[in-house]
Amino acid sequence: MVDDLTLKGLIALQVHGVKERAGGEQIHWKNIRIQTGQAMKPSPLDKTTPVANYMINTLSPQEKAQGVTLLFNGKDLSGWRSANQQTPPAQGWKVENGVLQVLPEDKASGLRWGDLLTVKNFTSFELTFDFKLTEGANSGVKYFVTTAAGSKSGLGLENQVLDDERHPDAKKGIDGNRTLSGLYDLIAPVKPEPRHQSKIGEWNHGKNVVYADNRAEHWLNGFKVVSYIRGCEDFQKLVAGSKYARSAGFAMAESGPLLLQAHGDAVYFTNIKIREIKP
Repeated sequence: MVDDLTLKGLIALQVHGVKERAGGEQIHWKNIRIQTGQAMKPSPLDKTTPVANYMINTLSPQEKAQGVTLLFNGKDLSGWRSANQQTPPAQGWKVENGVLQVLPEDKASGLRWGDLLTVKNFTSFELTFDFKLTEGANSGVKYFVTTAAGSKSGLGLENQVLDDERHPDAKKGIDGNRTLSGLYDLIAPVKPEPRHQSKIGEWNHGKNVVYADNRAEHWLNGFKVVSYIRGCEDFQKLVAGSKYARSAGFAMAESGPLLLQAHGDAVYFTNIKIREIKP
């Protein structure tokens, strides 16, 4: 774990609510030892130990050793572009205080900002990102994206980013397959308990994983909520019964860019990182 919180403090042994019980419970500790100061030696960097990095838009040495890279540098839109362009959208996306925000659109004007795509294409990967919704907001994180000529948006598999309670799209689709962290219009998520889901206006942690054998997963705040195999028979049946039924070869490109969706609402992203998975 990497964070910027208190650098030093006491070590405490907890006695939890014994006074509320009548049994006179006792708790015992022994062999309490600590190593500190110059005697401490860091463990060798490796490719398997998980890292929880709470420092905004940074990579720890362990993450670097594991091949993790930043997709968002926290300063500007380097590495990102508009659909069918090699430069970012001229308006609608703002970077401030290490956070990437898609601004709300003036829907009465009909002006659309356009989605934000990575310059680079990806095949198999582990993508992590933090996101924060405003009330009633709708967005998404797409992968294996294709874009039609002249379009400002992209078509692909979508990890839905949505205020389920206030946005009407959550009630559409089939059995919740348009709700937060689901595979949009295809697979409904198995949601973690409410205590593991952040409230609107607070940060959530999302993750998309695609393996070289086409197994794919969505995660929300550390819980796997969607699992499927891209291109398998069951997947093709789901596509045939969805809004993508007429999109030939939907999401079956060998590789493609990642996409953050502009859907007219204010949504925030940060700590966007990726680790490519080799076959």
